[in-house]
Amino acid sequence: MDIIHGLLVLTVVHTLAAASPGPDFVFVSQQTLTNGKRTGLLCSLGIALGLSVHIAYSAFGLAAVVSHSSELLWWVKILGGSYLIYLGSKGLRAKASAGQIVEGVKRLPGSSLKIIGAGFLCNVLNPKAPIYFLSLFTLVLSPDMPLYQIAIFGLWIMLVQLCWFSLVVFVLSIPSVNNRFQRAGHWIDRLLGVAMILLGIKVLISKTS
Repeated sequence: MDIIHGLLVLTVVHTLAAASPGPDFVFVSQQTLTNGKRTGLLCSLGIALGLSVHIAYSAFGLAAVVSHSSELLWWVKILGGSYLIYLGSKGLRAKASAGQIVEGVKRLPGSSLKIIGAGFLCNVLNPKAPIYFLSLFTLVLSPDMPLYQIAIFGLWIMLVQLCWFSLVVFVLSIPSVNNRFQRAGHWIDRLLGVAMILLGIKVLISKTS
């Protein structure tokens, strides 16, 4: 498959995947509404960088090993599910102040690197990623594909992910949109927290085979 065709395929498929509700979407939405545009964008960057891990092992065939090894997948499920539940539990503690200014979930550390790291972990510990990226790459990869082309495809997927979540952040940061969410901000944080916990539980109880 030539580069242009491959990029078009990856753009369509991965945009649809990124737009579907999941841990990354919930996490970015929650942090944007609670802590503002800066935190949301840094989380989005961390999530995009987290894709580099999945892209690397997928391109070299490790996704096939993980997805067919019950022991490895079990550990990924435990780590991923537990981290999602941890993130969700923070949302459940959201409270509104007397002045109706939403305190929201516990703020992520102020350091940009630590905020990016939180987004990175949210994405890397997603146990569904190995199978998804294996499927995605089988659409465009071939045994004789040069390394530079694989790198281009990988970087493009990361860019698509970053653009999508940046758009989500900017929409949620529009004053009129944000104000509507903030009126019931602590309830939204709690609902998103419940969603994150349910995703984590679903990961933990799902079959490994």
